[in-house]
Amino acid sequence: MHVDHVGLSVGDLDAQAAWYGRALGFETAHPFEIDAVGLRGVFLLGPDGVAIELLEKQGSARVAPPPADPPSALLARGYGHICLRVDDTLAAYERLIAAGAGSVAAPFPAPEPGVHAAFVADPEGNLIELLDRAHEVRA
Repeated sequence: MHVDHVGLSVGDLDAQAAWYGRALGFETAHPFEIDAVGLRGVFLLGPDGVAIELLEKQGSARVAPPPADPPSALLARGYGHICLRVDDTLAAYERLIAAGAGSVAAPFPAPEPGVHAAFVADPEGNLIELLDRAHEVRA
């Protein structure tokens, strides 16, 4: 078993899809609409099989302001961030900041020895963690 994709509700599907494409090189695939519930969506496909499904529902609203940082995100139950494994945390962080991401936490040593992490926020405030671990999570 493995995670197939992560779903992210957004306010502006077209703008968010364009940003993820420009900033991270994600390609769009399988756009869809479900008129009966006022939903539009698209899958974003990244390297190594990473897939994010962006969903725009008519009338949706943020129930709280976007979290300012990872500890604040933990005050609301549910998904707090998307983590992308990258080769170079600093380079990825700088590329996303240049593409318009908000800086949340500049690269720092992660709790796992030899690993670095950083956090940015996409244009709608959703948190993205960048991690330079060379392998998947292990026991």
